[in-house]
Amino acid sequence: MDQLIQTIAVYALPVLFAITLHEAAHGYVARLFGDPTAQQAGRISLNPLRHIDPMGTIVVPLVLLLLTRFMGGGLLFGWAKPVPVNWSRLRRPKQDMLWVALAGPASNLVQAVLWVLLWRLMLSTGIVQGGDSFWTLMAHAGVQVNLILMALNLLPLPPLDGGRIVFSLLPPRLAWQYGRIEPYGLVILIVLMMMGWLWPLMVPLLKFGEWIVNGFL
Repeated sequence: MDQLIQTIAVYALPVLFAITLHEAAHGYVARLFGDPTAQQAGRISLNPLRHIDPMGTIVVPLVLLLLTRFMGGGLLFGWAKPVPVNWSRLRRPKQDMLWVALAGPASNLVQAVLWVLLWRLMLSTGIVQGGDSFWTLMAHAGVQVNLILMALNLLPLPPLDGGRIVFSLLPPRLAWQYGRIEPYGLVILIVLMMMGWLWPLMVPLLKFGEWIVNGFL
């Protein structure tokens, strides 16, 4: 039981900030490109309480963490309350959608790098003494959680961020046809997970993120 409590404590902050900062980044970039909807809703904030979804930010990650702990393997992810974006208020809706969508995964990659830099700082100051210390485990969790969220959200499946990015890059006619997948996106994602195909699809994106992070080790 003590080990389980420690595992929850190690992952709590990384999961909380990975999910909430991901959403805040969407809102900030949307405002940058002309849509103040998220700002008006008070969602461009570093306060996690503004972004927490009880199910997606707490229950689902906790259940997946427990399953991973007791059954091995598994995929740790979750979600926050989606930041409201009014695409029509962007200056160039289709083009600017790319940057708004990319902001979330980019924030996770930056956070992964920051966890590595924080670990190096703690190591150099003597706060971290060994590879199994609490702070080392938390830093490792921070990198792991953020790279998984980055990779998951970059999958080219609407309504994930990767789907928005693909929509933005496609010619208008193809883009609207592609966008018709969105109502079925969550179902497709669940099927991919149940069939064991989701993780292999994420591996190339994870490898890319690891390559970036390893440059700061």
